[in-house]
Amino acid sequence: MAAPTQDRDARFAILMDGDLTPTDRLRSQVAGARVIAADGGMRHAAALDLEPEVWVGDFDSTPDDLLGRNGHVPRQDHPARKAVSDGELAVMRALDAGARSLVLCGAMGGPRSDHMLFHIMMALRLTGERDIKVLLTSGTEEAMPLLPGEPAMPDWPAGTLFSVIPFSPLSRLTIEGADWPLDAVEVAMGSSLTLSNVSAEGLRILLGSGTAALVASFDV
Repeated sequence: MAAPTQDRDARFAILMDGDLTPTDRLRSQVAGARVIAADGGMRHAAALDLEPEVWVGDFDSTPDDLLGRNGHVPRQDHPARKAVSDGELAVMRALDAGARSLVLCGAMGGPRSDHMLFHIMMALRLTGERDIKVLLTSGTEEAMPLLPGEPAMPDWPAGTLFSVIPFSPLSRLTIEGADWPLDAVEVAMGSSLTLSNVSAEGLRILLGSGTAALVASFDV
């Protein structure tokens, strides 16, 4: 199958096989995006009213009814024994098509916490090395990379519970517009200092050096 041509729409939604709650917020985040499904993530397409342009995976455990309902979607088949996950294959397909922004739907929840951790680490790598904007979401939780440079200003409603998860020692971390603000503090890797904060108006988070992820939880 030929790779899709690049165009001006550089925003992609990747449907992954984790848990997903189809909230209005999530629907607005994927509205107008190009869509790629990763194996069992196809099950989320109908709930989000999305039509994937391609379905990527090894399909070794995909239910027959899901295959039957979506037989019209072009498939990119891969062997079950491979060096990358179905989700990463879908992301690679989007990047080959010119993606500059990714919404990884179903990347936060499910029975495999190792997959969730990988998705966060992949997002950190893509943002740090390729300047790709990445949002991970289950509908009820979101995560995004926090790297040095431009401040993060998430559009979370006031009262949103959020944490800054350090993946390295953090230097000069500043949090404004939150119940527990911080001013250019040092945070050790593994510290709980930045666990369970609450957003207020004008949330702004700035990191001097280090690598972290922002994780937010929503009441639905």
